[in-house]
Amino acid sequence: MTGDAQAFWLRAPGAGEIRPVELPSPGPGEVLVRTRYSGVSRGTETLVFTGRVPADQYATMRAPFQEGDFPAPVKYGYLSVGVVEQGPERLRGRTVFCLHPHQTAYVVPADAVVVVPDQVPAARAVLAGTVETAVNALWDAAPLVGDRVTVVGGGMVGCCVAALLARFPGVRVQLVDADPARAAVAAALGVDFALPADAAGDRDLVVHASATADGLQRALDLLRPERSVLELSWYGDRPVTLALGGAFHSKRLGIRSSQVGTVSPRRADRGYADRLALALELLANPAFDALLTGPSRFAELPDVLDRLASGRLPALCHLIAYAEE
Repeated sequence: MTGDAQAFWLRAPGAGEIRPVELPSPGPGEVLVRTRYSGVSRGTETLVFTGRVPADQYATMRAPFQEGDFPAPVKYGYLSVGVVEQGPERLRGRTVFCLHPHQTAYVVPADAVVVVPDQVPAARAVLAGTVETAVNALWDAAPLVGDRVTVVGGGMVGCCVAALLARFPGVRVQLVDADPARAAVAAALGVDFALPADAAGDRDLVVHASATADGLQRALDLLRPERSVLELSWYGDRPVTLALGGAFHSKRLGIRSSQVGTVSPRRADRGYADRLALALELLANPAFDALLTGPSRFAELPDVLDRLASGRLPALCHLIAYAEE
């Protein structure tokens, strides 16, 4: 055995705790990673924390190194950055990203980690999993030069999509959110901002990521005829009601999902490591720092998730620090 670690577990819906973990020694082709930072994905992780994963999605929602089962007890999370302490020589001492739950150290296969480029700070690298989701969404959406694009929902995924779209030639991007405070984030990302009532219409593409029925309805309202909303939201066990009796039919509008765990058929040739390496390369842009809040200490995670779930702690991606920097 290589020593002890600690991990965050959801003991019961709404109740988290820190538990000890006994780590095995890494075998051939494995690495021991000492965690520096992890990120709390507010949308998905608060749904898990509150026990709102639908029973028919338990298998689909499993994280790569999850332990336990929904609704609880379960060890969940997927945005971890650390340093390889043991493993193949090419990885020893390197900062890496891994889709691992919140844990102070862990042993995983070497091919489960991706090296963080030197130009990307370790704290910012926790966004790699979400930026990969945004990359996959844009492979699905396939925006064209000069498109007028709106992203409805200024959460973690929506902001990552907007940040990438801001770099497309000639694409005019507007981020729409009901929270006026998201205007500052939009400015940092280099895109326009509007409240839902003030959003520009006649859009070539609308990406929806607010996880609300009102947001999806507004996304449809903003489209040009013969266009579709790309739906990135995950609603958990909440029903969604839309008014489809008007322009939805006369304008021949559509709604198309972009599933986080399935690669766009447009780029099925790109493996997981390739996609994640691309996401990490894109994170060299310091504008992404606007999406990070915190940090909080690892020991505070049970309280942090409780405050995120209740809305007492506003955040996009909340950073968890594992050692004094």
